Amino acid sequence: MEEVRKKAEVCDRCGLCPTRTKVVFGEGSLDGGLMFIGEGPGADEDEQGRPFVGRAGQLLTQILAAAGIDRGGVYITNVVKCRPPGNRVPTYEEMMACDTYLNSQIMLVRPKLLVLLGSTPTKWILKTQEGISKLRGRWYEWRGIPVMPMFHPSYLLRNPSNKAGGPKHLTWQDIQEVKARWDHLMGRDR
Repeated sequence: MEEVRKKAEVCDRCGLCPTRTKVVFGEGSLDGGLMFIGEGPGADEDEQGRPFVGRAGQLLTQILAAAGIDRGGVYITNVVKCRPPGNRVPTYEEMMACDTYLNSQIMLVRPKLLVLLGSTPTKWILKTQEGISKLRGRWYEWRGIPVMPMFHPSYLLRNPSNKAGGPKHLTWQDIQEVKARWDHLMGRDR
């Protein structure tokens, strides 16, 4: 993983490279069996060089903790490793430029489950044009790995309703489903 990280840190394959402060490669457990993939780094991530450390990342950490998942026990990364200006959605070319790094990360982590946070990673990994609202909460498969699309934590920050059937309620259902399946696959439900 360090070899891949070193290559990413000097990458100049796309137009995001000149505007980045730091490459945000990914972090966490390489053998925890659970991997989260987001869209791309925001301002806080770009400054610190770590994924999901801003407001959305803090919410993700709270969601994981509430479900009994230790953030340090999972691997977290993004589709693109450099911040798109203004936190815009990465372009196809930018995602293609980072695809080698993402695929290497997945190959090295060998997750038993993949959680896709938001529309961008869901569309990229599952090769679909369907939106996250239609795909979230159901299991899919990618290269033999079970995949669960969920709302991105930033979406929950923009849509704070706690009502039944709202984004927060649905996210809570989704993360509980992920935790149950992860526990089963890791042999912790016996």
